[in-house]
Amino acid sequence: MRDIFGFGGAEPRLKGRDVAVIDVGSNSVRLVQFRVEGRVLWPVFNEKTMAGLGKGAPETGRLNPEGVEAALRTLRRFTRLLDAKGVSTRGAVATAAVRECEDGPDFVERVRQETGLVIDVLSGEEEGRYSALGVLAGVGDAWGVAGDLGGSSLELTGLEGRSAQQAITLPLGPLAVNAAGAKAEELRDRVDAHLERAAEVLSQTGDTFYAVGGAWRSFANLSMSMRNYPLRLLHEYEMSLDQVRKTAQFAMSQSESSLASVPGVSSKRAATLPYAALLLERIMKSGRFKRVVFSAYGLREGVVCVSDSSLVEEGDPLLSGTEIMALSASPEPGFGPALAEWLEPAFRGEPSVFGELQDKRLRGAAARLSDIGARLHPDHRGDLAFTQVLYAPIGGLSHAERAFLALTLHHRYEGKSSRGEDCVSTHLLDEAQRTAALRLGLGMRFGAALSGRTGKLLSSFTLTRTEDALVISLASDAGDLIVERALRRFEQFCAAMELKAAPEV
Repeated sequence: MRDIFGFGGAEPRLKGRDVAVIDVGSNSVRLVQFRVEGRVLWPVFNEKTMAGLGKGAPETGRLNPEGVEAALRTLRRFTRLLDAKGVSTRGAVATAAVRECEDGPDFVERVRQETGLVIDVLSGEEEGRYSALGVLAGVGDAWGVAGDLGGSSLELTGLEGRSAQQAITLPLGPLAVNAAGAKAEELRDRVDAHLERAAEVLSQTGDTFYAVGGAWRSFANLSMSMRNYPLRLLHEYEMSLDQVRKTAQFAMSQSESSLASVPGVSSKRAATLPYAALLLERIMKSGRFKRVVFSAYGLREGVVCVSDSSLVEEGDPLLSGTEIMALSASPEPGFGPALAEWLEPAFRGEPSVFGELQDKRLRGAAARLSDIGARLHPDHRGDLAFTQVLYAPIGGLSHAERAFLALTLHHRYEGKSSRGEDCVSTHLLDEAQRTAALRLGLGMRFGAALSGRTGKLLSSFTLTRTEDALVISLASDAGDLIVERALRRFEQFCAAMELKAAPEV
């Protein structure tokens, strides 16, 4: 894989900088400006034009003339935008349409002359691996197959842990199969024939298919509407095999105008949504996947990851993301990690709600966000912190885990008070998970009051859990640090934990 930024591998110069990626696809031309902080990619600017470069290309072998002019206008605008923003680290990639059309090289040269942009035309395998790296940057460890559906092609890439495996490209984009005008039976036969070529990739270890691309994002939005799903957020939205089948059947039975009326489904996507649904259903069957997870991260994030491999190989997307969020919100960002370590003895022996290791990871993430309300209005910190965490652009957690973190922050600021029946956390969490969020939130609330939200003072106290009590011990010089407010919150925390409060004062 090529480093289009010219940094030659994992470069610390990328960290804490703005990086722009321009993606010249068969359907759209898109610019995304990322802020790279640590191992976190924040998308801070995103703009696209549906140029339609690949429209008609399967029949003519050439780029769509109108699409070429639209793409050039868009690229000239993007260049001026980046100049004005002062973003000098930029790269442009092109995929199937430019790669396969006979006049693709002429288009690339014209772009260079008119804008100064040097477009890197990716091979099908490169496109698949770049997209897979983007998925890994957003979810962390993954086992299964990443699939990126573009306008002209489908890339399938195996995923094992933090590694992208073999990739294959297939001419199964909606433009390549003329999906809008073909019959479902013909499309099904064509899809199945091509998927047979991908049998080796589809048989990768793992039962999860990671879906990337605008057409499948529209399919996810359709599913959310059908399920009356409470959280409108695409990244790591999950569907079972049965839900995929039901949604696909519905999509293939609806008119274009009916699909275009669904929130999150544009009129341009509605025409090819039935095909995207059919394709996903056939992939799930062919690969024997049990679930599909939709990724908002893909090719463009992968382009950055090639230049900075630490974005995939190092750290944890959730813990790193929450630490970076705390940097701009908390007066003492180091308090969160210290609080996480200090509280951990209180939760030893607690029943697991997401799995033992995942529970500890979520406690670490919540503690890192414990002071996120410091700069928020004191009368609304609970609601504002809840919303900010629920929709935070961080990866590495399911929707239920996201709701758990948000509810934990609510209790961190609002104590025992519950949220309404229509709250996302009520719909996505069971009673045991909501109880765990209450306990963790009250523990964080107690730790903050005891230490004045400073990690240094936490070391003056030690928590020990016995069979029926929670004991807090003080250093010999810490007597003056105990105040009534902290003791009251300690008692509330212990009551929620169903333990006796045992302060050694």
